[in-house]
Amino acid sequence: MQINSDFSTRVIVHAEQLAWTPSPMAGVDRRMLDRMGGEVARATSIVRYAPGSRFSAHTHTGGEEFVVLEGVFQDEYGDFPAGTYVRNPPTTSHTPGSEAGCTIFVKLWQFDSNDRNQFHKRMTEDLPPPVDGVATATLHEDAQEVVTYSELDAGATLSMNVPGGIEMLVLKGSVLVANDSLGKYGWLRLPEAEGLVAIAGPEGAKLWIKSGHLPHAKAPAS
Repeated sequence: MQINSDFSTRVIVHAEQLAWTPSPMAGVDRRMLDRMGGEVARATSIVRYAPGSRFSAHTHTGGEEFVVLEGVFQDEYGDFPAGTYVRNPPTTSHTPGSEAGCTIFVKLWQFDSNDRNQFHKRMTEDLPPPVDGVATATLHEDAQEVVTYSELDAGATLSMNVPGGIEMLVLKGSVLVANDSLGKYGWLRLPEAEGLVAIAGPEGAKLWIKSGHLPHAKAPAS
C-alpha cells in the first residue's frame, strides 16, 4: 500500500475530514496519513481506541513513536494522558490499549535501527517562556531528526528552514501556511529544502513538528 509516499512533494491532509477505517484489531480504527507497505509498514496515522479495546502483545521491530491526542493510552509502562509523547524504539514490546478510550498520532518504522532510547514525557514539561509569541520545547534529537512541541500565541509566526524535510501536526488551534489553513489535526509534510512559515490563527496554535527525517524514509524489508 502506498499513501502519500512520494517524499519529494508537499502534502497536506485535513485528518478530521478523513473517514475512520478499521484496523485488524476490533475496536481500533485509523486515519492513514502516509504509508509504505501493508500491515507491516512505514506509516503515519491517527489511531482511535474504543473504550476497552487493546492490541495483543507485540514487538516493534522498527520502532514506534506517538502523541496521545485524547483520552488515556495504557500499556505495561503506565497510563499516558493526552499531551504525552512516547518513544518505543526497535526491539521494545508492549500490549497497548485503553479502558476509557483514546486517540493517538503514531509513527511506525521510522527509527534509527540502533536507537534503544525508550522514554515518555509530557510535551509541556520543558517548555520555556515564549519569544515573540512562540515557545518551543525539544522532545527528542538525534543524528537524523529533531522532534519539537511549540505553542504559538494568536498571530505569532514560527519559521523553520532546515535540511531533511519538515512534518507538522496541529494539535490545537490553527495555522496558516502559505495559502493553506490547517486546523485541529491538520497534517503537513514539506520536502527537503522547503522551509516552513506557520502563522497562528486567532486562537493560537499548538504544534508537533519533526524535521530532518525524510532522507531516511524507506519501507520495511519484506
